[in-house]
Amino acid sequence: MIFPWQLSLRLAGYLGKNGLRRRKRFPLVLMLEPTFRCNLSCAGCGRIRENRDIMDRMLSADECLDAVDEAGAPVVSITGGEPLLHPDIRRIVAETMARKRFVHLCTNGLLLSSSLEKFKPSPYLSFVVHLDGLAQTHDGIAGRKGVFDIAVEGIRAAKRAGFQVRTNTTVFKATSTGEIEKLFLLLSQLKVDGIMIAPGFSYGAVDGDVFLSRKEISETLAPIYGLRKKFRFYNTPVYLEFLAGKRQLACSPWSNPTRDPRGWKQPCYLITDGHCRTFKELMEQTQWDSYGVGHDPRCANCMVHSGFEASALGEAGKSLDDMWRMVKWDVFGN
Repeated sequence: MIFPWQLSLRLAGYLGKNGLRRRKRFPLVLMLEPTFRCNLSCAGCGRIRENRDIMDRMLSADECLDAVDEAGAPVVSITGGEPLLHPDIRRIVAETMARKRFVHLCTNGLLLSSSLEKFKPSPYLSFVVHLDGLAQTHDGIAGRKGVFDIAVEGIRAAKRAGFQVRTNTTVFKATSTGEIEKLFLLLSQLKVDGIMIAPGFSYGAVDGDVFLSRKEISETLAPIYGLRKKFRFYNTPVYLEFLAGKRQLACSPWSNPTRDPRGWKQPCYLITDGHCRTFKELMEQTQWDSYGVGHDPRCANCMVHSGFEASALGEAGKSLDDMWRMVKWDVFGN
């Protein structure tokens, strides 16, 4: 299966329960950012540029766990920054899993090998390692030579120790689809549990012409779509079709609410117009209809999974064919 059966069952039940309640907006994944601190300065990262004035501020473990309880999302993506730099990351992960939430701990991989002793393999824990190309490309984006090799060794060490490991690859203007295929072949040889691909978001704080337009995203990712039976993507089939320009999806910005050291990020993981004190305030006071393609120019080229995977799940529920494809994808990985 592309995900542990426990997660598949939990998501199915969670979606079904919210559907019966006719809830229009509800969280699917909590994006938890305990710290903005990072040991890299990647070229396409907006976080370290937007938050350079509070890089030393972090959420306490209690604040993180309060956010987990407040949002109630079945999946918690712990990101940042580099979350393995947080001094209480062991407790944050352990107590989140004790709440029967599924943790995706996102990391650049530099500290992965040395941090494995802090965790125990579990269906509720998956490491997600960010790799944006093979060694030369990835090291160039990360701004440091040797980063790729360290991350790959971290993947090997985590797999040997019995952990789930997935990867996340961001596509930029200079991305070569041929190189991405070679990267995915290597990751398959490393027996990663799933591969995710998504375009970069056009952060205003990032200098340089590195981001793709919506048209360029579809042109670049159409060949990747053809590889879906060759590699274990954990992007849903409907979202992959969206990336390849084969169908349209509306954004669901509320589906991945973000809690960071400033508060509940408004409106979404990618855009910062302010911060709310509580999750309830975020959901009830955000003018959701003001965002998305055709409403906010910052959203014009966005096709990032954090806004569209929930929409893809919703669309799949409207068609028997899409539902069957989702079942096959979940069970067989393609």
